[in-house]
Amino acid sequence: MTVAIDPSETSTVPTSPAPLSDLVARDAREFGGYARTGGWAFGLMVARSVRPGGQGADETPKVSAKEFAELAGCSADRVMRYYKAWDRAADDGLVPLFEALAPGQDVELPDADVWLDYYVSRNSATSERGTAITEAAEAEGIRPTKALEVAENPTALRAAILADPSTARAARQALLDRVREDPELQAEWARDVVRTDDLKKAVASESRAADRIGYVRQIAESGQFKSPAGQTLDAPADLRQEAERHLSLLDELDDDEDTGEWATEAYDTMKSLVVETVETDPELRVQEKRTKFYSSLQKATKAFEELTFDDAQDFYEDDMVQRLEDLQEAIGSCLSALRGARGGDEPRA
Repeated sequence: MTVAIDPSETSTVPTSPAPLSDLVARDAREFGGYARTGGWAFGLMVARSVRPGGQGADETPKVSAKEFAELAGCSADRVMRYYKAWDRAADDGLVPLFEALAPGQDVELPDADVWLDYYVSRNSATSERGTAITEAAEAEGIRPTKALEVAENPTALRAAILADPSTARAARQALLDRVREDPELQAEWARDVVRTDDLKKAVASESRAADRIGYVRQIAESGQFKSPAGQTLDAPADLRQEAERHLSLLDELDDDEDTGEWATEAYDTMKSLVVETVETDPELRVQEKRTKFYSSLQKATKAFEELTFDDAQDFYEDDMVQRLEDLQEAIGSCLSALRGARGGDEPRA
């Protein structure tokens, strides 16, 4: 027969926790110590056990970095990275000097967060390239380890640039800063641009916009403008004010805004105003015509002077003679018009 037992009548037997393992306790203590101090704990082990340069084996119970590494089962390079980190911190007065430490000695250690300011985990940091990267990182106010990690993984850098616009913008600005001081990189970049059709068109467009902005800026800042015929003239007050207005609009554009359309509008407006300024001033209009005539005459004279007839028999054609005769007739008409303008006097030699 089955007897039902009332749970309330049963007695509860208390269970005592399992005894704490000494190994677990030791791990917890070591973990807590490392959480507070980080790499300083290992740095102290090296600093108090590895003899500094210049000290002989008979002067101290400490051992060489090579011997310490053999005992630790790691590389001497790794030991020296901790050694150099401690040395840098000692120079800053953050930790005791090597000579003040003895094997087994404990000292108060800095916070864990400070460790990475002194410790460089990569061998590349000791190379000329690594030194340059470290110095650049310090100048930017970041930890050298971050910059070195990026430099050692260009594929990751490429992925970040391709995937993230803000990273791409940072990379673009860095390249611009670098290219100003690196002629070789300038040449490589220029070759890449001219060999890429889309980039070549973009550069041409930006160059055209820059030229147009330069035209407006010249009027606004210097108070002078260049006429269609090439004269450099003083700009009237209203023309200069209009240029200043357009320039202020252009200067207020954000870096990521397309300046092309704004530059074209400003340029076209100023060009129209320049033509209007010349046309509405009788004296300027005459000067403009005179300048344009002399410019055309100079070009025609230079072109004619470049003609050579020493070997005319080798390339003679009737059409050449006809064209020169037409030119002679045109020149005659010009001379008649000029003589008429001077009242029939013979032109001066």
